[in-house]
Amino acid sequence: MSRTPFAVLVGGVIGGVLALAAVQSGHAQTQDVVKVGLVMPLTGVLGPVGKQAVAGARLYMAQHGDTVAGRKIELIVRDDASVPDNAKRIAQELIVNDKIAILGGGLTPSVLALAPLVNESKTATVVMVSGTSIVTDRSPYFVRTSWTHAQQASVLAGWAARSGSKRATIIASDWTPGHEAAGVFAASFIAAGGSIVEALKVPLANPDFAPFLQRARDGNPDTLFIFVPTSQAGILAKQFVERGLDKSGIKLIGPGDIADDEDLPGMSDAMIGMITAGFYSAYHPSDLNRDYVAAFRKANANVRPNFISVSAYDGMHLIYQALHATGGRTNGDALVEAMKGMAWESPRGPMSIDPKTREVVHNIYIRKVEKIGGELYSVEQETFQAIKDPTKVANR
Repeated sequence: MSRTPFAVLVGGVIGGVLALAAVQSGHAQTQDVVKVGLVMPLTGVLGPVGKQAVAGARLYMAQHGDTVAGRKIELIVRDDASVPDNAKRIAQELIVNDKIAILGGGLTPSVLALAPLVNESKTATVVMVSGTSIVTDRSPYFVRTSWTHAQQASVLAGWAARSGSKRATIIASDWTPGHEAAGVFAASFIAAGGSIVEALKVPLANPDFAPFLQRARDGNPDTLFIFVPTSQAGILAKQFVERGLDKSGIKLIGPGDIADDEDLPGMSDAMIGMITAGFYSAYHPSDLNRDYVAAFRKANANVRPNFISVSAYDGMHLIYQALHATGGRTNGDALVEAMKGMAWESPRGPMSIDPKTREVVHNIYIRKVEKIGGELYSVEQETFQAIKDPTKVANR
């Protein structure tokens, strides 16, 4: 996702993996309790990410009970502090010592660190946060309920070209999610008849966007695609306005995560008019979502739910439905097989799991940031239905 640098994780199974081979018996079908372990960042800069995920998961359990197919569900939450080595250690402890049956994965580097353990122990793992396409390729036990950067970027590129954009400049943070989003946007935009004026890489830490915005303006594009961490999106939008680019006719667009619902209320009105492509908005016009937002805010000190929360909420739904389908059996292969092809109505809209790739399939919405009732929201303008990850479709 667009909140953390992507670490290249060099593998090998960590110490103690021999014990994991015997852990399959720890998934015993005769257990009364099914333990689900969530490995999430709960402290540090990325703490809000994990907290939204855990809140979404807990809300699902509060609404649907803690018993599935006659078996009690126990949620065990652990903080990896966004450190992949922590995630590996914690996951091993959960699998070997706590005898968890199912894992819920968070940030991309941490999820990739889990792959050797998951493969050895055959533990069904629901990816609830990561948006990097390669993740599900690393383990046949990974199933995603979050999103992929490629889904959002490809839809936005096609929409922009059809809406009159001819020349686009890209400003993206210099890290793997930024590279992935920028690459997919560029390829899709060119395929739709547009051209890329320039692709600018911005340092991830403490960037000054002013020189990049000036360089972008000098290239005379009609569209500026940005991909930066959510915490920096408001700063970039403000500098975009301060430098007069909003009056220059340049359209400002980006993926949904730059207009994060948790952060939008605290952003300036410079965000108004920004176009994003995303899979969830707290302003999504459905009764199910209105109920979800109300319940989430009531349970979490009036904090607005964001796309991370709904990804974990849907992750728990997938786990519950898979357990129903297996009659409560927790064998990893059986659970993953049950998850493939599942479809349901989410607060985000209709969604399903691609049976071939184990990737989420859902609507991508073109949204405009508007001020409603004194608060900023991403308001849906157009819907693109049942979008699959384009990189997986191309590689089949």
